Amino acid sequence: MILKYFSSSLAILFLLTNAELQSAERPPNIVVIMADDLGYGDLSCYGATSLETPNIDRLAHQGQRFTSGYCSASTCTPTRYSFLTGTYAFRKKGTGIAPPNSPALISEGTTTIASLLQSVGYKTAVIGKWHLGLGTQEPDWNGALKPGPLEIGFDRCFLLPTTNDRVPQVYVENHRVLNLDPKDPLWVGKKKPSEDHPTGITHRETLKMDWSHGHNSTIHNGISRIGFYTGGHAARFRDEDLSDKWVEQSIDWIEANRENPFFLFFSSHDLHVPRIVHERFQGSTSLGPRGDAIAELDWCVGELTKTLERLELAENTLVVFCSDNGPVMDDGYKDDAIEKQGSHRPAGPYQGGKYNVYEGGTRTPFITYWPGQISPGESDALVCTIDLAASCAALAGASLPQEACLDSFNLADALLGKKGANGRDHLIQQDNGQGGNYGFRVGNWKLLRHDSKRTKNTSLRLQGRQVNQYQLFNLKTDPSESTNVINENQEIASQMKKQLEALIAAGRSRS
Repeated sequence: MILKYFSSSLAILFLLTNAELQSAERPPNIVVIMADDLGYGDLSCYGATSLETPNIDRLAHQGQRFTSGYCSASTCTPTRYSFLTGTYAFRKKGTGIAPPNSPALISEGTTTIASLLQSVGYKTAVIGKWHLGLGTQEPDWNGALKPGPLEIGFDRCFLLPTTNDRVPQVYVENHRVLNLDPKDPLWVGKKKPSEDHPTGITHRETLKMDWSHGHNSTIHNGISRIGFYTGGHAARFRDEDLSDKWVEQSIDWIEANRENPFFLFFSSHDLHVPRIVHERFQGSTSLGPRGDAIAELDWCVGELTKTLERLELAENTLVVFCSDNGPVMDDGYKDDAIEKQGSHRPAGPYQGGKYNVYEGGTRTPFITYWPGQISPGESDALVCTIDLAASCAALAGASLPQEACLDSFNLADALLGKKGANGRDHLIQQDNGQGGNYGFRVGNWKLLRHDSKRTKNTSLRLQGRQVNQYQLFNLKTDPSESTNVINENQEIASQMKKQLEALIAAGRSRS
């Protein structure tokens, strides 16, 4: 009897120990939540006082909050390109803001963060905004939309194919437009399809959100957009439902893949224009639709983290929260973003925002959260979304090919908040990539190179005016980049100019 009891106890102990070993050996799930147009000062955990973001704050208070966290570009398409590929977008032509009919900007078979994780057994998904093109010459909206995410390492995608101020307003699930009726084909183009086609110009009085510039073509859901489209009525979505749909799809996918290590890229559209949030968030802040979109984004983060906890996955999941670029107020629609801004400072203490290479354009909220693995704290390590490819590959045990992810560094220790871990020693920032404008940070020094000699979305003293090709700032003493000290530090500037030119010419920065 004693022997039988002893044997049973050993068996139970073996099973428990084996389960613990398997859990310890399993690589972490990885969830990257990327906000859209969210600035450094837009969250209460980064100093905002005009609104509260409790769910994101919780990640920051229980994980690592980075004060030198960056995206690589101050517009969405190039940041997303470099996040996925680990290579600066300026190294590939055509990676500026993608038009509605853009072909796939990441070629089929390209090594990406998704394909690296997929190679070691991860299930992978991207849910939300894509804006990296689909198809070869252009998207076949009524057929197979490939190549796309599934051809670069994702097992599943559920997408807003472009960005919501650009047509069409449909979901793409894997290779097809969802709910598309073949009897009502979808057409997308640059020119007005007919003289009587309603636009934001001809039918302005019907709009529920007026445009301020540029967004005055096809009308859908009372909002005029960039570009034209017809048909596909059964497939069209309601703007107010976007975030709910992303959360619903993400939760379903996590539940279905909980038994495997997984990588989820949750690509939010909040708080990009048009800022049309669900009714339950409308008026929830004092900042108008832009602030309401921040509240909706915070809710999304809460729903995802609650799901991880409910499924007992939180302690084996690394969550990274970031943004694709800095803030912009009037980005084409009259939504009271400026009028209701008050004392709120979307870029925090920094100059500029979306579309430029000042700090406000690329220094954004950056938070890592992993219960039991990341201790609460604040880090000034220089980290960037472009480094997630190499860092996540290292955490997952995936081999990084020499000729892939050319500018991505393994900063896993810094991301996990390990003591003494270093971040990057330099970072190149870009705007949309069309004018040859770069920001180059080395330590506390920041060199600005404006080959276009112009900038926008900065302070009034610079708005719409020419700037010198080169400027130099000491971020330690002048974080707002208000005093150009290039004349007093010509040797430093000369060294940084040469280093920047060499990194651009080399085609890579990872040795």
